[in-house]
Amino acid sequence: MSVKPPDTVLDRPLVSFGPEICGDLLSALRREWLVTNGLGGYASGTVAGVNTRRYHGLLVAALAPPAVRTVLVGGLIDWGVYDGRRYPLATHEFGDGTVDPRGYRHLQAFVLDGMLPVWTYALGDALLQKRVWMAHGANTTYVMYRLLRATRTVELEITPLVTYRDFHTLTSGRGWRPAVTADPRGVEIRAFEGAAPVRLVAETGRFAAHGEWYWNFLHREESARGLDDRSDLFAPGVFTASLSPGEHLALVATSEAGPPAADPRPLAAAQARQVQLLQRAGARDSHPVVQQLVLAADQFIVRRTIAAPGTASDVGQTVIAGYPWFNDWGRDAMIALPGLTLAAGRPEVAAQILRTFARYVADGLIPNNFPDRAGADPGYNTADASLWYVLAVRATYEATRDDRLVDEVLPALREVIDRHERGTRHGIGMDPADGLLRQGAPGLALTWMDARIGGGPVTPRAGKAVEINALWYNALRALAVLLAARDGPAAQRYTAAADRVRAAFRARFVRPGRRSLVDVVDGPGGDDLAVRPNQIFAVSLPFPLLERDEAAAVVDEVGRALLTTYGLRSLSPADPAYHGEYGGDPIHRDRAYHQGPAWAWLAGAYAEAYHRVYWDLEGARSLLRPFEHHLRDAGLGTISEIFEGDPPHRPRGAIAQAWSVGEVLRVWRALERA
Repeated sequence: MSVKPPDTVLDRPLVSFGPEICGDLLSALRREWLVTNGLGGYASGTVAGVNTRRYHGLLVAALAPPAVRTVLVGGLIDWGVYDGRRYPLATHEFGDGTVDPRGYRHLQAFVLDGMLPVWTYALGDALLQKRVWMAHGANTTYVMYRLLRATRTVELEITPLVTYRDFHTLTSGRGWRPAVTADPRGVEIRAFEGAAPVRLVAETGRFAAHGEWYWNFLHREESARGLDDRSDLFAPGVFTASLSPGEHLALVATSEAGPPAADPRPLAAAQARQVQLLQRAGARDSHPVVQQLVLAADQFIVRRTIAAPGTASDVGQTVIAGYPWFNDWGRDAMIALPGLTLAAGRPEVAAQILRTFARYVADGLIPNNFPDRAGADPGYNTADASLWYVLAVRATYEATRDDRLVDEVLPALREVIDRHERGTRHGIGMDPADGLLRQGAPGLALTWMDARIGGGPVTPRAGKAVEINALWYNALRALAVLLAARDGPAAQRYTAAADRVRAAFRARFVRPGRRSLVDVVDGPGGDDLAVRPNQIFAVSLPFPLLERDEAAAVVDEVGRALLTTYGLRSLSPADPAYHGEYGGDPIHRDRAYHQGPAWAWLAGAYAEAYHRVYWDLEGARSLLRPFEHHLRDAGLGTISEIFEGDPPHRPRGAIAQAWSVGEVLRVWRALERA
């Protein structure tokens, strides 16, 4: 018989594959899905089912949101028994090269329902559907099996595989025996005394405890990254159930207290929430890329307990910089904020994030990053995050005219500017001779090009960096505008300072006969003339610094030297230090990180600058359209962190990056309105 599947979020999902992808192991392994819970927790894996990364798992809980992310459930070994034959649904890879079982061979289709993964298995003449989602605001993962078509029942055998480890580490099960408490409906596992328990419950069927280890799982992406690549998982027992056509089974894995809801109602809630996100964004009838990115944007917005020095604890919101391994970073959050929130119709979230970071301002700086462990102090080693913060406030005010927000964060904004004028940590401060902003301290890389090897920066860029001073000028202008109706004399002072910066910028970074701007002036070794993408911000930011001909020259030069299908290279291929590929162990990767790979977030700034100079709307849109294809690769439905500088520009780094998604969404929607 045939059964109508549950309603879907999107009428025509953008991400949908048949056996040509699902049934080809390498193709299915390079495509990864991600669902999140608004706390920093998530579930993630490959289309094939193999955990290729240490970060993959069915339940990666944020035990101190958004930090202390802990892998609790690594995956499942699930089978469907139909008409006397056992069909594997799972696929796992082991250290000796064995791939067993091979459930991917029975995959008829994979679809991303909004951001929720759905697999359809062909078991003879039966169709079995499997879905994964998380409860928003809870460390709870649901797996639902639904028998869509069959002529008789399907017997399910589901063995959960559990562990308890920091998501950055891999562990062995040798000498470890977790405590298991089971009943016919489910099981509770406690890894050790004081560990958060994980419970697995099914709404129907039975659970039989047995307890055994599965050894030597291989994580091939860790092998490629030059890191340890083996782990073990514990199976506390097996769930069994019978499904007739049209019936379903929901399995729940949770670290939350209280009985989990093992029924399909949470699925309807998860789907309804995604529909509401599209409605809030006014995107129900938008281009499929806009719809997909609106939903992807939500994955980065998470709760954070505010415990800034001298303030009462409170719950705020922040931005995870990227999945699977990043925590929340100030620079990334401020760059991504307009796209993740304002372009998604969620200005109240923008305001909450800005209020959260205002509580952490210290010496005129917002944190560069928050450690991924509870109670640790944030780092303040960045020269640009605080300037991006000022611009994020301006963007939010332009979109909302929320005077209350501006009044609340204005002391933080003035502290940022005033401390930069006087000087703050790490040599960050205004040069009184020309008004430009300089930065640099031994062993630190304070701009967004911040990779380090052995404690030393790969691209230190100490001195007066081009994008830092474009941001400095824009921050001064933005604060002057916000103060105009509040403190006229202060607004005039900041305006005069901005005028001085613009004159000095043009005198120092624009060179006669040179189309490209200087990347850094007054560095320890003199001026740095490397052709990098940082200069594009002199054109793209709200208050440009260049005349039209100068701006056009910059756009042209950046396009010729740095433009790829998926963003701007971080260094010209003509430079001897250029790295066209990205891979290998951490040293090789960090050496290349900002020396050639293309960064997707820069595609937004380049498209914006191109449109500002040439008023070529179709040309600007064409710069972003390739991301539609990328949404079906790597991190499905989202945008990767970086791409290799050399063709075919393979996706690398994190599979989902906040500023990549935010900037492409922001500029795509701005071009829609142009």
